[in-house]
Amino acid sequence: MLFNSYEFLIFLPIVLLIYYIFPKKFRYFWLLISSYYFYMCWNPKYVLLLLCSTVITYLCGIFLEQSGNGNTGRKKWIVFLGVVSNLLILFFFKYYNFFADNLEIVLQHLHIYRNPKRFDIVLPVGISFYTFQCLGYVVDVYRGDIKAEKNPLKYALFVSFFPQLVAGPIERSKNLLKELSKEVYLRYDNVREGLYLLVYGYFLKLVIADRAAIFVDTVFSDITAYTGAYLIVAVILFSIQIYCDFYGYSVIAKGCARLLGIELMENFDAPYFSRTITEFWQRWHISLSSWFRDYLYIPLGGNRKGTMRQYVNIAIVFLVSGLWHGAAWTFVIWGVLHGLYQIAGRSTKRIREASMKLLEIDNSAFSHKLLQIAGTYFLTAFAWIFFRAESVSQAVKIIKSIFTVYNPWIFLDGSLFQCGLSDKNFRLLVYAILILLFADYLKCKKINIRKKIMQQGIWFRYAVLIFGIIFILVFGIWGSGYDNAGFIYFQF
Repeated sequence: MLFNSYEFLIFLPIVLLIYYIFPKKFRYFWLLISSYYFYMCWNPKYVLLLLCSTVITYLCGIFLEQSGNGNTGRKKWIVFLGVVSNLLILFFFKYYNFFADNLEIVLQHLHIYRNPKRFDIVLPVGISFYTFQCLGYVVDVYRGDIKAEKNPLKYALFVSFFPQLVAGPIERSKNLLKELSKEVYLRYDNVREGLYLLVYGYFLKLVIADRAAIFVDTVFSDITAYTGAYLIVAVILFSIQIYCDFYGYSVIAKGCARLLGIELMENFDAPYFSRTITEFWQRWHISLSSWFRDYLYIPLGGNRKGTMRQYVNIAIVFLVSGLWHGAAWTFVIWGVLHGLYQIAGRSTKRIREASMKLLEIDNSAFSHKLLQIAGTYFLTAFAWIFFRAESVSQAVKIIKSIFTVYNPWIFLDGSLFQCGLSDKNFRLLVYAILILLFADYLKCKKINIRKKIMQQGIWFRYAVLIFGIIFILVFGIWGSGYDNAGFIYFQF
C-alpha cells in the first residue's frame, strides 16, 4: 500500500479512529494488526520473511539478556547467529542473482563453463530497512544500551510499525520501543502537527518529485536523442526528484506517527546546503548514515587505529552502503565514489587549510560558503548519475555526452519543454523547487516554519492547511488515469 494511494487515504483514518477508541493498554495490538495488513497489501506471502526476522531477533534479545554480564562467549555467538541468519535472508532475496551472474562471468573468463542456479525472486519491499532495524536491536541489547523487549507483540510492532516499515527511517530500538510503550492521549497539537507534516510530505512527493520524474524518465530513456544540456538538466532534476521522493516519504511517515502520538527521528536536514561530503552524509538519510557509523564504522575501528585504517574503514562503509541500495554495479560505484570523496576530503584537509591561510581566504565569508555548497552539490550530482543509470555503460555515455556535447540553445528555443513537461508544468516545477530551497534554507537557520505558522491566529493556520491541500490536489502529478507513482526507496 502506497502513501499516495486512495487505499491509504481510507486506511489511515480507520486506523486512527479505532486506535483512539481502543483501551490504551491494547492499542499496540491494534497497531500491530494494522501494520501487518499494511505490509500484506503488497504481497501477503512475504510477510513470512518479516515474521522470520522478528522471531529470530526477538529470541536473540531474550537469550542475550538471560546470559547476564559474565558469559561473553555465549553472547557473542548469539549475536553472530542473529546477524548472520538475517543477513543470509537479505542476501538470498536481494543479492543472490547478482552474485550468481558475476560468478558466471568470472568462471567464463577462467574457461570454466558452469551455470550457477538463478532464482526468479521478487525483492520484498522494505527488507533492507527492517533487517537493519532488527540487527540494530540485537546489537543494542548485546551492548547493554537497552533491555530486551519481553513482550513479543510489542517487539513485532517495533519491527513492523507501518509508517516507517518499508522505507524508514531506520529507527533505533531505544527510541521507537520507548515511543510505542508510552501512554498516548488524543491531543490537538499532535493532530495539527501531523496534518502539516502530511501536507508538506505530499507536496514534496506529488508536486515536485513526481513532476521531476517525468522529465528525468523521458531523457534517461533515450540518451542518444537527448544529449548534452538535456542530460545536465535531467541529472539536476533527478537530484531533486530522489531527495523530494525520499524526504517526502520520511515526512509523511513522521506525520502519520505524530497523528498516533509517536515521534519518529528526523531523516533529512537540508542536505544540499552541505559544505562538504562529510556534512552531506550527516544530513542525508540520517538514520542509515548514523546506523553505519554506530554498527559498522566504529566497530571496525573508526578513526582510532591510524589514518590508513580510517580510510579503509570509510571505503568499507561506503562500499556496503552502495550494495545496501541495490544489487548492481552502478550502486557499488555510487558508494565507492562517495567513499573516495570522503577520503580525498580528509587527506587534503591540511593542504586546503594551509592554502586558505596563505591566500588569506575567509572561510566564513558568504562567497566561500556558496562555493563550497556548489562544489559539494556538483560531486553529489555526479555520483547520482550512476545511481540513476540502468548500467555502468549508460552512465559512462551520459558523462561523456555531458562533457562533449554543446547545445545550450535548448534553453532558448523551447526544446526543453518537449521532454514530457509543458512550459507551464516546467515553470511550476521550478517555482516548487524554489519553495523547497527556501524551506531548507530556513531549516539551516534553525527556523521552524511549522512553529511559526502555529503561532499565528487560527484563521491563518487553517488557511495555510486548506491552501496546501487544494494546491496538492490541483497541481500534484496523479498519473494517467490517476495512477499513483511508487516511492524510489521502496526498491531498497
